[in-house]
Amino acid sequence: MSNENASVALEDPTALKTRGDDQSYCVLVLGASAGPGNLRSPSQSTCIECAVHVVGIQIVGDLAKKKIYPTLWLLFREGLIPENTWFVGYARSHLGMAELRSRIQPFLKVRPGEEERVEKFFQRCSYVSGSYTDKSYFSNLNDHVKTIEAGKTGNRIFYLALPPSVFQDVTANVRHACMSTSGYNRIIVEKPFGKDLESSNALSNHLSGLYREEELYRIDHYLGKEMVQNIMMLRFGNRIFGPVWNRDSVSSVMITFKEPFGTQGRGGYFDEFGIIRDVMQNHLLQILCLVAMEKPCSISSNDLRDEKVKVLKNMAQIKLENTILGQYVGDPEGTGDAKNGYLDDPTVPEGSHTPTYAMSVCYINNERWDGVPFIMKCGKALNERKAEVRIQFRDVPGDIFNGACRRNELVIRVQPNEAIYMKMMLKSPGMIFRPMESELDLTYKLRYKDIYVPDAYERLLLDVFAGTQGNFVRSDELAEAWRIFTPILHEIEGGNPKVHKYRYGSRGPEASDKMASDNGYVYSGTYQWNPHQ
Repeated sequence: MSNENASVALEDPTALKTRGDDQSYCVLVLGASAGPGNLRSPSQSTCIECAVHVVGIQIVGDLAKKKIYPTLWLLFREGLIPENTWFVGYARSHLGMAELRSRIQPFLKVRPGEEERVEKFFQRCSYVSGSYTDKSYFSNLNDHVKTIEAGKTGNRIFYLALPPSVFQDVTANVRHACMSTSGYNRIIVEKPFGKDLESSNALSNHLSGLYREEELYRIDHYLGKEMVQNIMMLRFGNRIFGPVWNRDSVSSVMITFKEPFGTQGRGGYFDEFGIIRDVMQNHLLQILCLVAMEKPCSISSNDLRDEKVKVLKNMAQIKLENTILGQYVGDPEGTGDAKNGYLDDPTVPEGSHTPTYAMSVCYINNERWDGVPFIMKCGKALNERKAEVRIQFRDVPGDIFNGACRRNELVIRVQPNEAIYMKMMLKSPGMIFRPMESELDLTYKLRYKDIYVPDAYERLLLDVFAGTQGNFVRSDELAEAWRIFTPILHEIEGGNPKVHKYRYGSRGPEASDKMASDNGYVYSGTYQWNPHQ
């Protein structure tokens, strides 16, 4: 297979135009019922000069209709994938194209005047029904795709958004009955990547027996977010941060994820995993690696991921004594869902101790970060929607302002209101010579009003087309992440850990503030950043 694993640098998407018209590119999205490249703006769009065929399996699921198909539509609309692109759905359900379209179209962002374009998109959609476990159905799917490829070199991308119960059957059937024999095959794997180190290793061993690592794209959509991708540029593209990005200047690093809603009737599914598996072990830990890693030799995928693995290898296992667990209860004065606690969800097992909030303090045992606490916290039913990185610097030595100065903080706001701002001290305006807290503020929607910022899935799917794996999780990264978290997960599930109750709509358990303070984080409460509208 010539050029099977060749990647295309996405600093310039036009590089993809070098791919010839004699090749066909096929993305197969498998089992999209589970869970949920730099793009140019529409005026800068370009077309990849090749045919692409997209096959979706279990396309009736939420992930497919709310994320995968809308993302493919946006890439198709902007001309970032070839005109000769086909989207083939596969699932057990017997559907006609009219019913399939009725399920997908409400989630597509179609602007006025794009009616003809969206018709063209749906003309390239087709659907095949079949079993997950019977190999013969995958042979039928393969025949369907080969008919579309019409003799061209067939490159296929398989999107495995599968429930765990059918994952092994589908991956084996794809490998033995549905792989391209003339071009490359790329496999996108959605989480969960197991439930602990043992199950994750079993999954990785299963996949490695079928596919090469260069063919596997384990997707963590946070790695496709604009501000997460900005961490590398901020750190390694600016001289001013290098000298202070270490234990000599940094007091603590806090990585936060907050949701203002509860399980919303899906508590039974959530209860199987909990907030640590759902958010901390993947999204927050990946962000931690980008903040803490050394400068890679280059921006190539393996150089980047090598440095992330080194960070993880220098981290000890998370301990329960360095963790605060919480579970939300209803707010008697609230309205709607806010009145209900986690245990009020009828799908949640009675008496469940599954945490809906967790904060863990961890340390990186290397020369750069020795002694600096990295605080990860995440929770549901909190007071706001927010994901951010907050790097707090040490106090200024030799204070001459009688303790009136507060610590500097560099904040990377991932969502919402994407921004990078530095909290710093200035002189109060006017005649008074007095320290005052303010900020240097780069709010994206204010500075880049007319720039199209892609959704994480758009960026990541384009990365797969280009063969760029840097924003995907490698198998050794995954193993180290589970090594760090598996002991505490087993301790939580096997024992009776203290789970603090917190009110729906609050900041979370009060005990988490004390633990953060005990580990060096200083909360002054004297300044609040207000995003520019």
